Amino acid sequence: MVKSVAAPQAKGKSAEDKIFGANNRAVALSEKLGADKVINGTVGSMLDEDGNLIMLDVVQKAYKALTPKEIVAYAPIQGYPDYLEAAIDQCFGESRPEGYIRACATSGGSGVLHHVIHNYSEWGDEVLTSDWHWGAYGSMCNDNGRKLREFELLTPDGHFNMESFKANVSDMVAKQYNTVIIMNSPANNPTGYGLSDSEWDEVLAFLKDVVKGKDKNIIFVSDVAYLDYSGEKHECRKFFKKFGNMPDNVLIVVAYTCSKGFTMYGQRMGAMICVTPNKDVADEFVAINQYTSRATWSNSNSAAMKVMANICKDPAKVAELDAERAKYFHLIQERADLFMKEADECGLKYLRYISGFFITIPMEGSQKVCDELEKENIFLVPLGKGIRLAVCSVSKKKIHGLAAKIKSTLDAVGAKQ
Repeated sequence: MVKSVAAPQAKGKSAEDKIFGANNRAVALSEKLGADKVINGTVGSMLDEDGNLIMLDVVQKAYKALTPKEIVAYAPIQGYPDYLEAAIDQCFGESRPEGYIRACATSGGSGVLHHVIHNYSEWGDEVLTSDWHWGAYGSMCNDNGRKLREFELLTPDGHFNMESFKANVSDMVAKQYNTVIIMNSPANNPTGYGLSDSEWDEVLAFLKDVVKGKDKNIIFVSDVAYLDYSGEKHECRKFFKKFGNMPDNVLIVVAYTCSKGFTMYGQRMGAMICVTPNKDVADEFVAINQYTSRATWSNSNSAAMKVMANICKDPAKVAELDAERAKYFHLIQERADLFMKEADECGLKYLRYISGFFITIPMEGSQKVCDELEKENIFLVPLGKGIRLAVCSVSKKKIHGLAAKIKSTLDAVGAKQ
């Protein structure tokens, strides 16, 4: 018997992660054989066509221009005021919704999710998200004594499954005082799907109606991790306007991150931004989430906040930022288009992709397929109901022919789509 001194609720926890595990194997093989001999489709960060990790030029220059004080000083618990203003502006752009808007600095987008789960759901509650989601959602719920519940994201014809969403929300509202919903759109991880204008309208109208006249609340988390690579800058943000004029008992929390839009993945910098018509709810939002920040990681990364704030104060730098983002958005779209074209040609099915870092190939037996692909030096991420390909990090040269290799491997092992 293995000796354990962990508390009962902590026994058996493990940080093993399929994504990082596959990536580690791919990196090790690349060092042995050469990067040109390995396809690493696990990396959730942007790589250029030569396989180098991308850091936006404007961000690099802003980092190098920081003063020692900006780098090492303790930041306010809530975050620097200029950073919070910049985060709100960068998030909403021209589509700032009506209402009281407040922000708190967090440790990446993950920090937003942690705080919402911790402060707006109760021990034992369910938290709702789609069946296609980032795996860390479940870990965050479990580690906080909650359970992750899933609705079906897509209908068979590739549209938002409103029926499944409504049924799950209605059931949860009947059982719980607060219902926390995490919606990762646009550029859903792992599918690349995003809700249409009409789908957003129906979702938000339903949320208003389902708690109307009830002593119940909905906390709707809009996870926009991949926002800046989901479309044209202003067009992809128009849905934010719809978050205004919600009732008092529907709180919108946007999970904003600097990881992708500013390529500051490892700096762990984000912001939770609330939208509410009620000043008391907005004030409470800042108070309780500041407290939890202090009780969890104390305060946030000073250097990362100053980099972002300094860029956003200079219109010329913002223009440079926008141009770089647009450049890499188009590169990712080109890779995705190439993969989908070749997948169509060889009969490989994939879930509806609109934009973002990932494409998902649905199937049974994903682990077996990935194991076989690794024998051909191809590393992808096995999911419960499919395989995730990171088009953000695989060059067009390596994308070419990949769909056919996946299809032949799938057929060889007898996996079903």
